[in-house]
Amino acid sequence: MRPAETRPLGRDAARLPVRPATGRFLVLLGVFVCAACGLVYELELVALASYLIGDSVTQASVVLSVMVFAMGVGSLAAKRLRRLAAAGFGCVEAGLALVGGCSAMVLYAAFAWTADWGGLWADGPRLLLVAFSLVIGLLIGAEVPLLMELIQRIRRQDAGGAVADLFAADYVGALVGGLAFPFLLLPFLGQLTGALLTGTVNVTAGAALVLGLFRRDLSRRGRWLLLVADVTVLAVLASAAVLVDDFERAARRAVYGAGVRVAVQTGGREVVLTGGTGGRPLDLFLDGRLRVAGHDERRYHEALVHPAMHGRHARVLVLGGGDGLAAREVLRHRGVRRVDIVEPGTDVVRLARHDPALARLNRHAYADPRVHVTTADVFSRLRALPAASYDVVVADLPDPGVSSGAKLYSEEFYGLVRRALAPGGRLVVSAGPVDSRPRVFWTVEATVRAAGLRTAPYRVGGRTSGAAAGAPRDWGFVLASVRPPVLRVDGSEPFLRTLTQSALTADARAADRTRVPGVAPSTLVQPQY
Repeated sequence: MRPAETRPLGRDAARLPVRPATGRFLVLLGVFVCAACGLVYELELVALASYLIGDSVTQASVVLSVMVFAMGVGSLAAKRLRRLAAAGFGCVEAGLALVGGCSAMVLYAAFAWTADWGGLWADGPRLLLVAFSLVIGLLIGAEVPLLMELIQRIRRQDAGGAVADLFAADYVGALVGGLAFPFLLLPFLGQLTGALLTGTVNVTAGAALVLGLFRRDLSRRGRWLLLVADVTVLAVLASAAVLVDDFERAARRAVYGAGVRVAVQTGGREVVLTGGTGGRPLDLFLDGRLRVAGHDERRYHEALVHPAMHGRHARVLVLGGGDGLAAREVLRHRGVRRVDIVEPGTDVVRLARHDPALARLNRHAYADPRVHVTTADVFSRLRALPAASYDVVVADLPDPGVSSGAKLYSEEFYGLVRRALAPGGRLVVSAGPVDSRPRVFWTVEATVRAAGLRTAPYRVGGRTSGAAAGAPRDWGFVLASVRPPVLRVDGSEPFLRTLTQSALTADARAADRTRVPGVAPSTLVQPQY
């Protein structure tokens, strides 16, 4: 008699076209592939939600918690399908491939065409995200009990050993899927095509396992129905893949308007330029968010740069600002000997150098021999700088609530900036809109003070008539130094068009009236944004 952990199931044993050992290996291979696909679906939802909705920590928490809960529910629900494990697994994989593969396109479509509907659909994209997390989690959760039943039907094994084998294949597959998403799918295929390809692999693996290995467990009618379902899913995914470029162009027109000239996707982020020709103002969008509004950018960049340039300014460091517009304002001042720009990606810098409209807007700042650009992580670059390196530091960085931006608004970050400042040096921070998000603005100010700098917060009005949709109503800034900074500009300078000393003083008083008391500074381990 065979040992109990490996004895056949007798009359309940699956009738396989291969030897039991080969069948068992093929089931574990299916577990591996399905686990990889499942984790890609999870990461794709998290990445797309962070890109479209923002606040990456919240979106990741919502997606993962809802999905894990749904996996538990799906696992319980699958108990009813154990007697029809092969057919049930085939249906689950077809449904998972269809829902997971198309989820990115559906979410992007909802964001592009319905995000501004308001009313009952004001939170529609968020609700859709939760719905996809729930459905995908239910289907992923149903996989394990059904696969356990199938592998036990090949050769009976003690429960502990079967679970160990199954989860080993599952976890290794999750590792491969988790690495494939950021290093292969996202940079080479993008979110939409990557999700569609994952769905294709998913349905193919499920069909091969059920229709190839366990086909005798299904009736002739059941095999045909499952084959038709799998072919239909493949046809839908293939059609979507063929149309994905047209879909992206239409979605961009819905989000940015008809004037999209350039759309670049590199390193998991999207840079879009609109306008800039035919008398239309140029607008730059980064990951769907307006970064440069051509109609108002002069007001923003004059207010950002010139108060900090009052005093010694021979050496200037610009953090972010790869569009060259902050550097343009810095270079207007006499006495500037060197401008170093640290930009996380090459895409914006490349456009700022070579796009005719953007290069014209920044007055060809990168052609000036005093300007030097470094493509690097801003935080890491600051850590490598020697002490007392710069007279002025201009922080023109993405919103703290987007992706990894929170660490660039942390107490530790401003401590590194303080170390890089020469005696008497100044830091200026773009701290977001004051009118719509006063708590975020004053959290930035409190964080700068916590790093040992004295501050002078101020704001300027934005969004004049003709500004792009999404442009803020105002911009908030924090000027800081080891000694109490003085808000001052030289109104006699001919290049100042929108900023005067009287307006700057009034703007500082207006910002102070919005002060939120008691806000805590943000740190790396306890972010407040």
